[in-house]
Amino acid sequence: MTDDELKRLNKILRQKNTSETVANRIRILKDMDANHPPVKTYKQCASDHGISEPTITNVVKKFVNEGLDATIKLKRSVNSDNAQRKVDGRVEAKLLEVACGPVPEGHSRWTLRLLEAQMKIILDEPISREAIRRTLKKTT
Repeated sequence: MTDDELKRLNKILRQKNTSETVANRIRILKDMDANHPPVKTYKQCASDHGISEPTITNVVKKFVNEGLDATIKLKRSVNSDNAQRKVDGRVEAKLLEVACGPVPEGHSRWTLRLLEAQMKIILDEPISREAIRRTLKKTT
């Protein structure tokens, strides 16, 4: 690694918004850099940073094959936190309105199954019980 690359990595590592994954990759690269001693072994690096040896191997391999930019760039899955939520603010407000409203006749309280059926009628699209449960759990 060149001195410029090392300065760039140190700058990224000092930033507050650097994710833990990227920070760990940078620490691995700095520890494994032969141009800037002391060079650590895989076991030393793993024990120092609490990272498994296969992770260290993968980071070093990616750096050698694809370069620095590819190594420190996070690839997010489309299905992770960027996925579109079924229960957005509008649906959540409607769900809370129904849950806080009067209970259907013959029942003492709202259940997840009753809320699921009622929301299906109101919204014309089904929302799972799990989505309803997560939404109600989130709002105390």
